[in-house]
Amino acid sequence: MSLLPPSFSEKLRKYKLHLRVFMGLNFIAVGIAHFISPEPFVSIVPPYLPAHYTLVYVSGFFEVLGGFGILLRSSRKIAAWGLLALLVAVYPANIHMLVNDVYIEGFPKLRIGLWLRMPLQFVFMAAIYWSCELKWPFEKSK
Repeated sequence: MSLLPPSFSEKLRKYKLHLRVFMGLNFIAVGIAHFISPEPFVSIVPPYLPAHYTLVYVSGFFEVLGGFGILLRSSRKIAAWGLLALLVAVYPANIHMLVNDVYIEGFPKLRIGLWLRMPLQFVFMAAIYWSCELKWPFEKSK
């Protein structure tokens, strides 16, 4: 039983749907960009990691897969957990960019942009978690 009025619950459901579609399409588009133009992504891979192009292609593949996955009810939960894991896995690139002043070619070279990337990953994580209605393993189901 929800404590929210039915009209608010319906609006909330629509917001989740719109956010999920936006996030799914965004991941698909960015994932495809990994294959069309991998160089900007390769440029932000930390130098201590091997096989930069392979890492870019693998992450792009999983972005596309996860983007489609959260759009489908049957795969939404596993795809959402996969995207969360992917966002954690690529976070070192954000740290590398900030610590070493690495900028993506074609984007403004503003240090504030590097700082904003740091919390933005967590915003993406929260958006996926909320819009895909994930639950931590220790949470009780309704």
